[in-house]
Amino acid sequence: MKIAALICRLLLGLLFLVFGLNKLYPFMHATMPPGDAGAWSLLMVNHHWMTVIGVFECVGGLFLLSGRFVPLGLVFLGPVCVNILLFGFLFAPAAIGSGIVAAILEIFLIYAYRSHFTQLFVAKAQVS
Repeated sequence: MKIAALICRLLLGLLFLVFGLNKLYPFMHATMPPGDAGAWSLLMVNHHWMTVIGVFECVGGLFLLSGRFVPLGLVFLGPVCVNILLFGFLFAPAAIGSGIVAAILEIFLIYAYRSHFTQLFVAKAQVS
């Protein structure tokens, strides 16, 4: 389990770091998808929404790669994974594969680090 978690952590961290950096400093050529997906993507790029997403991806990826703040990195990347899946399901079903892979890696890592998330599910939390 530890080796699988290490491999998944490094893969997911590298994936989000590379694609997050690409959103901040484009070094891979990408074309806008056709139709509504392209219009939505162009809107997010023109209003710098993708820059914010890129920062979240880079920070979460660095946390995963460092190994010190893995649960915090998973918290940063969880909403990003949900947005990737929603974009794929709603706008570009043909390109959903990468989102599913990222979500599976994220879910596996949340399961592997589940002991760090148990306090989120306390029924009556107390102020300390």
